[in-house]
Amino acid sequence: MTAQTPPPTKKEFCIAYPLYEEFTFAEEDDEAGWDLFFSREPIDTYCPGCNAQSIFHLHITADIPRDLDAWVGSKRLAVVLKCSRDAAHKLFFLFNIEGRTVQKIGQYPSLADLNTYDVRLYSAVLSKGDFREFTKAIGLAAHGVGVGSFVYLRRIFENLVNAAYQIAKNDSGWDDDAYQNGRMAERIQLLAGHLPEFLVENRSMYKILSQGIHELTENECLAAFPVVKMGIELVLDEKLAAAAKQRKLEQAAKAIHGLVSRASAEARSGTAE
Repeated sequence: MTAQTPPPTKKEFCIAYPLYEEFTFAEEDDEAGWDLFFSREPIDTYCPGCNAQSIFHLHITADIPRDLDAWVGSKRLAVVLKCSRDAAHKLFFLFNIEGRTVQKIGQYPSLADLNTYDVRLYSAVLSKGDFREFTKAIGLAAHGVGVGSFVYLRRIFENLVNAAYQIAKNDSGWDDDAYQNGRMAERIQLLAGHLPEFLVENRSMYKILSQGIHELTENECLAAFPVVKMGIELVLDEKLAAAAKQRKLEQAAKAIHGLVSRASAEARSGTAE
């Protein structure tokens, strides 16, 4: 990355940055570099030990240097974060520094472990295969494989569209020729009544995914990955909301039916008396 790019926060560098990706801090950003290694600001992230979100604090046994450029040079520095719930739960990150260029060269737990927790809820609206591919995409991106991650995201996108098509093709007046001969954006428009609104309004996501596979570099795909992943998550969020609404409707219908049946039974009992 270039020095013009805004410096990453401690959480971004530890939790989101892939291994071996370099970042060069400008001299005026020495404080941001110091924060990465010595700031005691807490980080809110997933704790594999607790299997839940938790607050982590810097664990350091030596004196914290006051000079903002104390981290600069040719060295390796470790960042150890302790879980506030259980001090035995730690996150470990190892950085290599050459001048003001910083590179994460090791960590435990893995990036995939830290970044797949938040998407577990989507297993309720994805098939087992699609959910497995979603987590694979996240794992690949976490390890710096941009193009490969886009392959999995595009497949999930296509499967979401195809699932809607399987329902829509049974609709009265459905024009299957128009669907089969249309581009993906046109197909999505035809499926507007069967797909989440966000996907219909942002159907250009598929073009981005295809460009990523065929035209973009690894780094360009990695830069675009969080945005495209968020787009797919928003689609899945709508599906989760629709599923939750359907469950409530079914529960309400069942409860109302129970009330009506009970009232009818009481009325019959009163008449008999």
